[in-house]
Formats: sequence, C-alpha cells, structure tokens
Amino acid sequence: MQTGANLRRRRDVQVKVQAKPVSEGFTFKAMMLTALAFVLVLVQALAAFAKPESLAPLAEKISPSVVNITTSTVVEGRTGPRGIVPEGSPFEDFFREFQDRNNGGDGEGPRPRRSSALGSGFVISEDGYVVTNNHVIEGADEITIEFFSGSELKAEVIGTDPNTDIALLKVEATEPLPFVSFGDSDAARVGDWVIAMGNPLGQGFSVSAGIVSARNRALSGTYDDYIQTDAAINRGNSGGPLFNMDGGVIGVNTAILSPNGGSIGIGFSMASNVVTRVVDQLKEFGETRRGWLGVRIQDVTDDVADAMGLAKATGALITDVPDGPAKEAGLMTGDVIMSFDGVEVADTRALVRQVGNSPVGAAVRVTVMREGKSQTIKVVLGRREDANGTSAETGDPEVEAEPEAKDLLGLTLTPLNDAIRKELGIAGDMTGLAVTGIDETSEAFEKGLRTGDVITEAGQQKVANIADLEKRVAAAKEAGRKSLLLLVRRAGDPRFVALSLGR
Repeated sequence: MQTGANLRRRRDVQVKVQAKPVSEGFTFKAMMLTALAFVLVLVQALAAFAKPESLAPLAEKISPSVVNITTSTVVEGRTGPRGIVPEGSPFEDFFREFQDRNNGGDGEGPRPRRSSALGSGFVISEDGYVVTNNHVIEGADEITIEFFSGSELKAEVIGTDPNTDIALLKVEATEPLPFVSFGDSDAARVGDWVIAMGNPLGQGFSVSAGIVSARNRALSGTYDDYIQTDAAINRGNSGGPLFNMDGGVIGVNTAILSPNGGSIGIGFSMASNVVTRVVDQLKEFGETRRGWLGVRIQDVTDDVADAMGLAKATGALITDVPDGPAKEAGLMTGDVIMSFDGVEVADTRALVRQVGNSPVGAAVRVTVMREGKSQTIKVVLGRREDANGTSAETGDPEVEAEPEAKDLLGLTLTPLNDAIRKELGIAGDMTGLAVTGIDETSEAFEKGLRTGDVITEAGQQKVANIADLEKRVAAAKEAGRKSLLLLVRRAGDPRFVALSLGR
C-alpha cells in the first residue's frame, strides 16, 4: 500500500513538474503581447503629441514666399461734381471755383489721375518668378511687389492668360528669394485642411484656414477647374496661394460667391494642376499655346443616346466642323467623340479641357461613333489662340443698333464704351455692361450691386451688349431656371451674384 501511495505521489510530482514549463511559457507569451500592445499605444500617443498644436509652424515656413501686389494705372481725370446746384444759385460760383481748383485751374480740363489696386501673389522660384491673377495686374502701368520682409521691388509682366485668370510676373532681386512649390491638386480631398494667404482688403499679410469644400467646380470659363473652400477669401486675396498641410500650393485664390461682396465661406481657387501648365507655357513662350481640335460640340443626352443607339449618354456630339484640324482629318457633323488620345470622354467639358492641355502639333487618335460603328481617326492638333484670333476678326453689325441704356433685373445697364471705361478706370479691351443706375428696392441692390459695377458674364456666357444679356435671360427661363448667375467686376475684382428671374 505504501508502495502504491508512493507511486501515486511520484506521478503527481511528475505531472506537476511537467506542467510548470507550459504555464510559464504561456505567461511569458502573454507578457510579451501585453508589452508589445503597450509599446504600440505609447507610439500612437507620442505621434499624436508630435502633431503641431497650431498652424503657426507651417505659416512661419511659407509666409516669406507670399507677396502683396500694388498696381498703379493712369486714368482720365474726372470732371468734378455736376448738377450739385442749379444755375443762378448763389453757390454756383463757389462750386465752379472748387471744380477749377481740382482740375488744375489751367483751363485745360481735368487732369489724368493715378488709380491704385491691391492684390496678392506668391514666389515660385528663387530667381523671382511670381504668380498672381490676371485681373490683379490687368491694364496696370506699374506693378510693385511687397515681400514679407517689407522690402519692395518693381515687377514686369512675363505673360498672362485671361482664360484661367493667371499672370506670371518677374522681379530682379540681388539674392535668392524664398519660394514655394506647387502641390498636386488632384490629390486634394473634400474635407482636407487648407490655408489661404494674402492681403485681404489691404490689411497686409493675413492667414485664414478652412477645408476643401468641393472640387472640379466650373464657374464661367472653358478651362475652369476650381477648388471650392470655406477659408476666408476677400478682396485683395486675389492671386494669393491656397496651401495644403504639406506647404504645397494647390490653388490660386480667384473669386468668391457672395451676396454682399464679403466672404461667406464660398471661395474658389484655380487648381494648381491647371496653373502649372499655364505657368510653364508663359515662362517658355510668354503666352499660352493650347491644343485645338476645331469642332463645335454638345453633350450627349439620354434622348440623343437612345436615338443614336448608344449604350450610355457619354461622349461629345459634333454639331459643326468648320475649317480646321478636325475637318482636315475627316471628322464629320454627327460623329460622337468617345475617346481622345486614349482617354474616355465623359462630356464636352472634359473634352475641351483635355484638348486644351494637349501640345500644339501633337498627332492624337480620336475614336468616334459614326452610324453605329466605331472609328479611330488621327488628328494633328492646331493652336487654340490662333483660332480665337481669327474668329475675333468677325464684326457684329448689330452692336451699333444697341440702345444706349436699358432697365433689366432692377439695373440700368449701358454697354461699355471708351468714355465709360475711362470713367471707371478699367482696361480698354474689357467688354460688358456697366451698371449706370440701380433700383434700391430691387434684389440686385440687396445683394450688393452698385453703380459702377460691370457685368461681364451671364449664365456663364460673355455679354458684350444688352441683347446678349436678354438672350441669357430668355435661355435661363426656357431651361426652367429660377435665377441667373452674373459675373460682376468691381475695381477689377470678380464675384458671382445670382439674381431671380421674373416669370
């Protein structure tokens, strides 16, 4: 019995001895996993604390590259106050003397005066290339660049592109300048943080922060690709940079949508991937050189797709083929362009942008649907600017018959002429309608329009005379729209205003 008990005790001891290493191994592994998890949590915590508590470090890094721009333009002197007192009034001599004193008193009439405007820009190279908006420097006789350090230099215009509202300037500095690089605007996501910098309302260097509210906005131009942001943008911010959190420029602040002229959180910056192509061409050629296909097109609607037997409503339908590269290559009216240079065409806007971004003289393959069959045609692209110059030579015989002024949308509108341009101090080649009167009970007045504003576009189409505006109003009503979007310029700064249409 003792022997049996001893054997059982020995077996128990053996079991315990064998089990001990297993328990210790499990505990060791658990401890290692726990330690590893702790390390990971610690690393995450340290990474979180390593993030900047403010945007100050980034602002300090990129601020030296942002500049204030002051332009000076000589405009015709005003004739002074008129109609202040009636003829024969005892104050008539006093006001005549006041006018003579303001006009120089030499009997030669009003003297020219110098008009100034403010904007923003940014340096993109150490040798002094500066990017800004075209409307900031348009028509300027003298351009002064003020740097973050307070120093000032005169700038010359290298080239401008009114289509994207981009201008390239150059200053000559004695030492390398701080500069910033362009970022990838296509990588920007809705919701990403951004910083806008510039000279709002002439207050000097200023920083505002917000997010990317939307992308790929098309406002009024053929090549538009705007980033919408709620970062505060006001008059004077035009031409300034929109930065991502890596300090790369992903947009050039250009315009705001506002009922009162101030920021309401809807600002637009031209995407950097558009700007870089323009800047490279301006730097190399002093002008833009965009590809030109030479067709008139419209979007493919569901009805058109059904009638033509297309599987889906995509592509660009050719409505006309004037003399140009497309006609020489054999493209025809009624063809539907499905792909261009190997890239599928979603709609007319996508095609126009892709063609414009293509180099002049490039041989590209264009795939079209013709009578239900797919064909690929090789086209050698022309130059868009040459085509625009040719079409601009065609006169409009109806312009001379335009009335001098007309009341529309609560506004008294007059087509721009040389006298009005001089009076308002605007560029001699600008076309549009000047607001020469306004009904103060109208929606237009409530939304901030004032006498002296210039309407250059309506319904995303240029307007040169009153007939153009009436056509845009009629087209908007026929399309069932309740309002018409106007592009209004005041002292060169553009903004969009939507006015309700009467039924």
